[in-house]
Amino acid sequence: MDCALSVSAELEGSEDIARARALTRSFLADLRAVHGLEVSVRATWAIQLVVSELVTNARKYAPGPCLLTLKAGEGAVEVTVWDSEPCLPVARSTDPCRVGQHGLEIVTAVCRSFEMHREPVGKRITASVALADGSAGDEAGDQVC
Repeated sequence: MDCALSVSAELEGSEDIARARALTRSFLADLRAVHGLEVSVRATWAIQLVVSELVTNARKYAPGPCLLTLKAGEGAVEVTVWDSEPCLPVARSTDPCRVGQHGLEIVTAVCRSFEMHREPVGKRITASVALADGSAGDEAGDQVC
């Protein structure tokens, strides 16, 4: 691929979580149909999950809009979410009895890389998911299923 392919959206309300998932499905379908890239079933599932978790948390914990960017390149899709809340999320210790609040654990398990950065305003979280099976990060994804 000569250059990265990307799409971005500003998301404001809780109804935009569904819009983020729809944008993700459309982006992945275009990668396959228009650009001829291999996007495995596992990657499709994992990328939609990552988008859903990150956007849901941004809408839940940060005031104002959030920004979602999906970028394909180097055999992966980078999912980046910016929001106005400067506090970085912290993964809680493993507790099989805990109900809920497992999103960050799940996201980091299905990604080949995960980064969080404070910005001058808010924070930016970037997760990278391999497009093809057998790529880095796939082993972790198998454990979550």
